[in-house]
Amino acid sequence: MSTPFLATVLTLYPEMFPGHLGHSLAGKAMERQDWALETVQIRDFATDKHRTVDDTPAGGGAGMVLKPDVLARAIDSVADDTRPRLLMSPRGKPLSQERVRQLAEGKGVVIVCGRFEGVDQRVIEARQLEEVSIGDYILSGGEPAALTLLDAVVRILPGVMGNALSGTHESFETGLLEHPHYTRPQDFEGRTIPAVLTSGNHAAIEKWRHEQALALTKERRPDLLEKSPQPVTK
Repeated sequence: MSTPFLATVLTLYPEMFPGHLGHSLAGKAMERQDWALETVQIRDFATDKHRTVDDTPAGGGAGMVLKPDVLARAIDSVADDTRPRLLMSPRGKPLSQERVRQLAEGKGVVIVCGRFEGVDQRVIEARQLEEVSIGDYILSGGEPAALTLLDAVVRILPGVMGNALSGTHESFETGLLEHPHYTRPQDFEGRTIPAVLTSGNHAAIEKWRHEQALALTKERRPDLLEKSPQPVTK
């Protein structure tokens, strides 16, 4: 049996995991041991009687900063392997479907969940943490972001989705947003399924779906087209 994808999460709130990942497809995959999740309590690596993990920012300012020595010991407690070390951070590189696929093809990930005002820059550099953002907004901590990243990765691990083709036409997989979907009933409050989708003409259906995806992307995310121009469908 092959070694499952292993996610190790360093956090001050291990009780937040596995969260929703313990249910549905991800939960069933975990039960099958297609992937595994372990948490590390950062506070366990504090050395004072109060188990202090943060301190005031050098130079002054609001908030507190996660201490580098405590976090470094927590990171060093994790098996020294080739898994990427990620730090969930609003200043990180935006998470993309391409990066998600790269992570899914590996052995697993080590994820550090930040809290407070931030993490001491020295431990980021010393432990080669890759900063990753899930969007241009601020969360109370890295845990929700870590759950989101893992959700994106786990669902495309081999065997997790019942239909291997389920993820191939989704938004961002082709450089476009996904086309609209329809199902029965044929008539819903006077709105009908587009005739092409019930025509049985697979070439026409694929052409319609591509055109719809292209139109949606032009309207909502033109930046995607600038990154990856799409061929013209004839």
